[in-house]
Amino acid sequence: MQITDTAALVTGGASGLGGATAKALAAKGARVFALDLAASIEKAAQVDGITYVEADVTDVEQVEAAVATAAGSGVPLRTVVNCAGIGPSARILSKKGRHDLALYAKVIQINLVGTFNVLTIASEAIAKTEPLEDDARGVIINTASIAAFDGQIGQVAYASSKGGVVGMTLPAARDLASHGIRVLTIAPGIVDTPMLATVSDEFRASLAAGIPFPKRLARPDEYAQLTLSLIDHDYLNGEVVRMDGSLRMAPR
Repeated sequence: MQITDTAALVTGGASGLGGATAKALAAKGARVFALDLAASIEKAAQVDGITYVEADVTDVEQVEAAVATAAGSGVPLRTVVNCAGIGPSARILSKKGRHDLALYAKVIQINLVGTFNVLTIASEAIAKTEPLEDDARGVIINTASIAAFDGQIGQVAYASSKGGVVGMTLPAARDLASHGIRVLTIAPGIVDTPMLATVSDEFRASLAAGIPFPKRLARPDEYAQLTLSLIDHDYLNGEVVRMDGSLRMAPR
């Protein structure tokens, strides 16, 4: 699918996976609208082709406004990439007591409900665009995690949310097929994002040692590269793609 002279919406677009994806799409000639929270946008570097839009992915009105901005940019909205998410750790039972229900609900609300909120609102806008070859109109790429399959100790909330993203992929693709919209999901392994910025070099090395090959952490630009490949391949639909160096996570 063509990227040049189209609009793209990227959630979590101020840093990490979303930031790398926004830059990659802009480099390909897309008008990119990077959604994120104000605190993240303030730290983001200004990049030609990227417009930062303050929005909470769980807020219907804010997402509607952001999608309207992208859809009204003068070029058709064709691409949506959902990268916004959080990953706190907590066990069901620990020395501190049982898992806090509010924390569990917050993770589900941001990672799963937020993804669904953006998907539904954006797909409505994409469905109004003029069809291309094979009646194609656009593609929506969501972000899960290998934790959806191999959730570790302390990841019950995170794994639940990402498992939900995996589970929505095929039915969402089927729901949107009649509108010419493809739906795909990327399930990354351990990626060297700002979430890992505070860990020691020793811990980073131990994470890399557990990856079969390549024996290193993934880079955000590799996620962006995969995103571009999925956008380009019009026959990929309803699929979850692992990007993990063949890693299968141990219990801890």
